[in-house]
Amino acid sequence: MYQQRNSFRSGSRGRHHRSNSNRSFGHNRSGRGRFQPKQLDPRLFIKPADAVQSEVAPVTSTFSDFKLPKQLVTNLSSMGFDTPTPIQDQALTPILNGHDLIGLADTGTGKTIAFVLPILAKLIKDPAQNALIIAPTRELAVQIKDDIKALSNGLPIKTVLLIGGTGIYRQIQELKRNPHIFIGTPGRLKDLHERGSLNLNNTHTIVLDEMDRMLDMGFVKDITKLLSFLPKERQTLLFSATIDDRVEGIAHTFMNNPLKISVKTGATAQNVDQDVVRLSGSDKISVLKELLKQQRFQKVLIFGRTKYGVEKLSVTLSQNGFSVGAIHGNKRQSQRQRVLTDFKTNRINILVATDVAARGIDVKDITHVINYDQPDTYADYIHRIGRTGRAGKTGQALTFVE
Repeated sequence: MYQQRNSFRSGSRGRHHRSNSNRSFGHNRSGRGRFQPKQLDPRLFIKPADAVQSEVAPVTSTFSDFKLPKQLVTNLSSMGFDTPTPIQDQALTPILNGHDLIGLADTGTGKTIAFVLPILAKLIKDPAQNALIIAPTRELAVQIKDDIKALSNGLPIKTVLLIGGTGIYRQIQELKRNPHIFIGTPGRLKDLHERGSLNLNNTHTIVLDEMDRMLDMGFVKDITKLLSFLPKERQTLLFSATIDDRVEGIAHTFMNNPLKISVKTGATAQNVDQDVVRLSGSDKISVLKELLKQQRFQKVLIFGRTKYGVEKLSVTLSQNGFSVGAIHGNKRQSQRQRVLTDFKTNRINILVATDVAARGIDVKDITHVINYDQPDTYADYIHRIGRTGRAGKTGQALTFVE
């Protein structure tokens, strides 16, 4: 159905009639003031998967080798984790020893456990302390809370989830119960602090997770404000897929001589076979449906540009018999979480999402990413296709082009 990698020759595009359904689902229906983003060169979307050779030293330790409380090791074992991932292996000891740390690692490498275990170990020793974990998206914050719940099984550790899309007054009531760990997104955390409901005076550990994405999403002022409220004597942990001047600036201002570790093995997209679906006048939704009918499209993440477009595409696919859900900013948090859970547990096998809603999603077995609407930037493209091709498997990314 889609054309091969050598199909982009200069002047090869003919004149084709395009039906209305060939448009992006996200366009303004009135046609006035329509935003037409600059199209990226389609050749950027064509690249075979490479055989990835890990540059990280093999892990020879087990969780029992670290200075962790017995209950944590037991809980890890019950979850099927006996051997740490490279980021866990390198980060656990310095964090347990109290160092500030910058960890360079991609989503899906096990970095959550790398910072949660030392936090829990510290709270077991001193339950009077608090820890703050800041994440870029609601979905990632929920995942972190779920991981903490599993890892702290049998321990008197209380957590609170502080995110938008849910009732703030209920969160205020939960804060009155003196939880040990605050997990939240920057905007809601700032709002609760300004209301006087979130007291950070005894917060001696802070985690900034996926820092590069938080900065991309415009949270720098909120984060800077929150960090200024924390005690000077604290441990700051920063995790990011990339380090640029903005991340370095945060680290220089708010961290104390941090150690820097990296377990990145190259571009996330190395394990992803990238190609294009050239429409050449074909009906866009029909082409998508034919692709999704193929057996190898087992678990598919589809990206659209707008909230309206994502919802409309999801409804259309559902009406055509596909098992599909959608997440975007117009859905309540409970709806988004229910759809994401359905996708993770294979109740549905197709998820349609906007870029912002999909950030922080960690689903390990996605076979295909489809860019139904092209991303605005190449960085967004890399973030999108990095959702597949994980855990040593090869994924496929397809981008629709006119």
